[in-house]
Parts: sequence; structure tokens; C-alpha cells
Amino acid sequence: MASNRHLGRIVAMQTLYEFDFRGGETEHVEIAPILERNLGEFRSSIDDTAFVEDVVAGVRSNQDTIDGVITPAAPEWPIDQIAKIDKAVLRIGVYELVIKRDVPPKVAINEAVELAKTFGGENSSKFVNGVLGTIYRNSDFYEPEEEPASQPKQSS
Repeated sequence: MASNRHLGRIVAMQTLYEFDFRGGETEHVEIAPILERNLGEFRSSIDDTAFVEDVVAGVRSNQDTIDGVITPAAPEWPIDQIAKIDKAVLRIGVYELVIKRDVPPKVAINEAVELAKTFGGENSSKFVNGVLGTIYRNSDFYEPEEEPASQPKQSS
């Protein structure tokens, strides 16, 4: 199921990327045909198409909120200057991390970082990890892990 969800996130990311690349709302692009075509290509490998549809619809319906969460976490990068592929990955990550919250935060962040490694540029994974890590650490649901006890220094 995990790899199935990973493939689902890839399809969602490709759909959101293409929608943005083709001009999105400003060009009156319809996202439904893009999603249907992308799902059609992978339907035999994705058992849970509802997951993909939920991610795409969730990102689209919460996009202003999501972008509002990303903006302060990446102050040097206005949302319109973030690479389209990184923006799609970040939006999915923020949707899963902050809005949907049906997977552990580490999973949401790790999945986004893996998408960035696979589809983004050379520094995309570091950028995505940094932004999502900042968002998580500044969230109300942040739970710092216990630091391992420091080991006593051994004298030589």
C-alpha cells in the first residue's frame, strides 16, 4: 500500500504540475481532464484512485491556505518564484502535513523529499525538506523527538 500511495503522490504531483504549467486558473485550464488522463495511465498500478483525487482536490481547494503556510517558511522565495515542480511537491507536502494529517509528519515530509529528489532540480530535496521542516517545527502539533542521552567521554 505504501508504494501504491507513493505512486499516487507522483500522479497527483504530475497533475498539479501540469495544471500550473498550462496556466492554471489564469488560463481557465480544467484540472479534471488532466487528472483523468494521468490516472488512466496508471490505473492498473493504483488501487486507491480516491487517494489521488483527494490529494489533488485538497490541494486545489486549499491552495491559498497552503501557499500562505509556505510563504513565511520560505521568505527568500516568493511563491511565484518557486520552481513549478517544487511548488507542486510543497503543496502536496503541506496538504498532508498541515491539512489532511492522516499520515505521520515524518511520512509527509519524507514523501515530499523523495518526490523532490526524483523530479526536482539538484537542490530541490534540500529546499523541500527545509521548508516542510520549518512548517512542522512551527506547528501546533510539533512533537520534538527525545534527544539521545549524551555519552560520557572516555578518557584515553
